[in-house]
Amino acid sequence: MASGSSSGDAGSGRFAIKPWEVHGEGREFEKISEDFGKAAATLEQSLTALGSPWGLDKPGSGFAAVYKDARGGLLGGLRGLAGQLGQVGSGLHTMAERTVDAETTAAAGFGGTAAPGGPGAPAPGGRPGKPATPVAAASVPKDRSA
Repeated sequence: MASGSSSGDAGSGRFAIKPWEVHGEGREFEKISEDFGKAAATLEQSLTALGSPWGLDKPGSGFAAVYKDARGGLLGGLRGLAGQLGQVGSGLHTMAERTVDAETTAAAGFGGTAAPGGPGAPAPGGRPGKPATPVAAASVPKDRSA
């Protein structure tokens, strides 16, 4: 996603963000979110299928009261975590798109032109069904890290 300078000058503060890699990580987070959500749903179904095996006596009733609250909190937290993982993926896509837009604007200001297959080119891909960047992607330099 980001890499340091290959010239060996550690601490120089130079790095390169490769938008196509950021998009790839965004897709990965979206997949993890989907898989995590499915796992949480499977857990919920499995727990529901158990029913109430603790009985209706005093100890069983006491356990049931604590268990139901804890179960609800756990399942709600897992669903929330799945949603937040998806939001990380979406945020990475947004970051990649904005990076390309910023590079496009900066390159245009210096009269730069795009290298074929550069960060804004459609080939690396953005979100499924969406180009990596809107319109101006052709003026982004390929990778300017040393």
